[in-house]
Parts: sequence; structure tokens; C-alpha cells
Amino acid sequence: MSPQTASILGLVVMFIVATALPINMGALALAMAFLIGTLFVGMSSTAIIGGFPGDLFVTLVGITYLFAIAQKNGTIDWLVHQAVRAVRGRIAAIPWIMFAVAAALTAVGAVSPAACAILAPVALQFARAYGISPLMMGLLVIHGAQGGGFSPISIYGGITNQIVARSGLPVSDTSLFLASLGYNLLCAVGVFFVFGGRQLLSRRSAADGVTGDEHGPAGIAMSGHGTSADASLAPPAHPAAARLDLQQVATLIGLAALAIGALVFNLNVGLVAVTVAVVLTLLAPAEQKGAVDKIGWSTILLVGGVITYVGVLQKSGAIDSVGQGVSGMGAPLLAALLLCYIGGVVSAFASSVGVLGAIIPLAVPFLLQGQIGTAGMIAALAVSSTVVDVSPFSTNGALVVANAQPEERESVYRRFLIYSILVVLAGPPLAWLIFIVPGWM
Repeated sequence: MSPQTASILGLVVMFIVATALPINMGALALAMAFLIGTLFVGMSSTAIIGGFPGDLFVTLVGITYLFAIAQKNGTIDWLVHQAVRAVRGRIAAIPWIMFAVAAALTAVGAVSPAACAILAPVALQFARAYGISPLMMGLLVIHGAQGGGFSPISIYGGITNQIVARSGLPVSDTSLFLASLGYNLLCAVGVFFVFGGRQLLSRRSAADGVTGDEHGPAGIAMSGHGTSADASLAPPAHPAAARLDLQQVATLIGLAALAIGALVFNLNVGLVAVTVAVVLTLLAPAEQKGAVDKIGWSTILLVGGVITYVGVLQKSGAIDSVGQGVSGMGAPLLAALLLCYIGGVVSAFASSVGVLGAIIPLAVPFLLQGQIGTAGMIAALAVSSTVVDVSPFSTNGALVVANAQPEERESVYRRFLIYSILVVLAGPPLAWLIFIVPGWM
């Protein structure tokens, strides 16, 4: 059996077993990486372990640790209260604020995982406090971050534009940015209405003197999401109404330091988060006891194991051989669709930046033939390779799942997995239909 065939079969077996049995897919992926990597690909144990995403591990640990502290000392509740006051009790505006802020952060140069790392924990607290679907909140943060991610001064946009320029292809920076923003806005609108947005439009918070209706926090009935009338859905009272104490002030300073360090100075968001968390713990060690237990260890194992296996898959040459076979097809439109699918499937488990760097050059040969619009093809590849970052195996999706409440984390993970499968199946052909088939770009 060839290394390519063995690694693909191993991936299929891994998903079937993890779906049928209550086994953490990350642990199963590590075992499969060891077996397939050593027996069929000829990799050493050191090389296999080298594929473990150490940077993502630190990011997930640091962010979930820091926000566990912020939740424990009441800082997150205070932020939730202030945000709802700012929108004058309009609950439906909160998810769109998250979308807009995430898009703005990535549009001005923040990496998408950094924007999600900062916003996702707060967004999920909003969801919990006001009976909003956590899936909706998390997805709007991610789609917002992806929507702004292709501006001319952004990370994704800069990398894509450089690759295109080196290939000698004429593509407008602005058209790529607007294509990504419009596509993700379309996805966000669909997510908003499918996951309870219509009910939110009729609700107002009782916070800050704004009275709610029968659907407000005093009596929420979010059918389909397992949310019932509950005192926990009322606006937080204890830390929000009171003045900030010393721990909360220190936590706000720490969160500001995290944002400035990651967004302005491009520091590693995970290391900054861990450092801030340790400083806060030193200031009040007794009060922060137990925060480490809130770290999403099962999610970290899940994501780390799957990405390690993807490293074996790439080393076997399976991804390259499939991509090269598709680019050599004689039907340009079909080849374009298949390349969009390859970008989407691989990016759901691996780095979107790395996928963009690999998938765009594969499209150059038939783009130079002039049978497909260059701008449309690049936009479709860019969107297909990044919209799937809602996957719980990607950094953005993993950050949302890891910051969900422990009792709802499994449910959020499964819903994210189902949504990401739908996005992988429907996202690339939709991008293909919008940007390539009409030939208007």
C-alpha cells in the first residue's frame, strides 16, 4: 500500500471510529499518526511529534486560563453589562457588534486567531447571560474575522496578494477584500436567522432601565437551543452594578495588555495570555484557585491530535498528489471547483495561510490559459480556504469551543462540527458559483 493511500485510509478510519465510539478524536489521531507515520510513511517519532501544534496549544491554554480568571473574579460579567448598556438593551445588536469588531481587527492587520482569541470568550459570556445561541455568537465572531481578513493591509490579504503578484496574475486588492467580506457577511446573516436571530429582534434587556418583553431576560424561551426561563439569563447584578474592585481593574488592564501585545506588537497571543494570567494569580492566589481546571484540556487534545495527523498526511504526499492531479484536468471549470474543495477540506484541519500558499500556485497553469477569470478564481480559492475556519479543528473554531462553558462544551463542539461539515460541503461550490461561473470577476 502506498503512503498516500494508507494516510487517506487512516483518516477515514479515524473519523468513523471517533463518530461511532465515545473516544476523543485527538487521542485516536495521535495513535493513527504514530502507526501510519512509522509503518507506511517512514517517519520517525520525533518527526511525527514535530507536527504537534505547539503554538496553538499555548494559545488555547493561555486564553482559556486567562478568561477563566476573568470570569471567576466577575470582570466578564462587568463587560457584558457595559456592552448591553452601550446598545441600549438591543440584544439582537450584540452578535453584530462582535462581527463588526472582529472584521475591523483583522482588516487593520490582526491575525484571525488573535481576534477570535480576544473576542470569543466575551462573546460566549454575552450568549450565556442573554439567552443567545453560543453557536451563533461564536460563528459571527469567526465569520467577522474571516470577512475582514483579506484587506490589503491584513495578513491573509498580504500573503495572497504577494503570491498572486509573483505569479504574474492581475488581481485587484480591493476586489479580493470585498469578495471575502461580502461572502462572510452572507454566511453571518444566514447563521443569525437560523440560530434564533428572529427571536432576538423582538427582545430588549431589562438592564439600565430598559424593560424587556415576554421574550426578554425575565422570561426567555429560545426554542431549539435548550434555553428556558432561568434566573441565570437575567443581566448579571453583583459585579456589574457594583464598582470595580482591585482584581477586576487588574484584569481589565491585563486584557488590554493582551489586545495591545497581540494586535499592535504582534506578540504571541498565547504567551501573553499565560503571562497575564500568572500575574493575576500572583496578585490573588487564593481567589484564583481552580482556574486551571477550567482550561479546555479535552479540546486541546482533540485539536492537537488531529493537526498532528494532518502533518503525517502532508508528509505522505497525499495532498500534493491530489492537487496536482486536479490542476492537470482538461475541464477548467471542474478543475476550479475541485481546487476549491481541496483548499476547503485541507484548511479545515490545517493552517489557512499554508493552504493559500500551496493551493493558489496550483491554479496558475490554467489561469494563464485565460479560460477562467483570474480575480474570480483567486477570490473563490481564498474564500474556500478560509471560510472553513469555523471547524473545531482549526484555531478559530477551537478557541470558541474551548471557551464554552464546561457543561455545554460537548454540545457546542458537536454543533460546530456539523456546521463545519456543511460549510466544507457547501462553501466551496457556493464560492465557485458566485465568483467563477458568472465570469464577472
